[in-house]
Amino acid sequence: MLVAAAVLAALAALLHVFIWWLESFAWTGRARAVFDTSREEAEATRELAFNQGYYNLFLALITITGVIALALDHRTVGVALIAAGTLSMVGAAVVLVAGSGARAGAALRQGLLPALAVTCLLIVGLGS
Repeated sequence: MLVAAAVLAALAALLHVFIWWLESFAWTGRARAVFDTSREEAEATRELAFNQGYYNLFLALITITGVIALALDHRTVGVALIAAGTLSMVGAAVVLVAGSGARAGAALRQGLLPALAVTCLLIVGLGS
């Protein structure tokens, strides 16, 4: 189950790297279709999106560092970092849907993989 948690966490991290790219570099282009924003909205929120994109990158880096630590047999550090990264991702998804019910689909896409990783970690922890 720990391997499943690591794989799900790695996939969640990759998704958040993609979100970083969208928000930080493609905000006024490709991201407009993904986030359903007008040209004017995208231009007005460009700096905020750039900053938010880096939050997503940092969550991905924390998570990937945990996966690497786990692969190097540093179980406690790996699990702690994976939990910190994925729980933060889940928290961000909850905030997204709480802010706008219209973003429920995006929140589900953003939060499902990390929530499954956390669930696997909990199963491992409860089995110990």
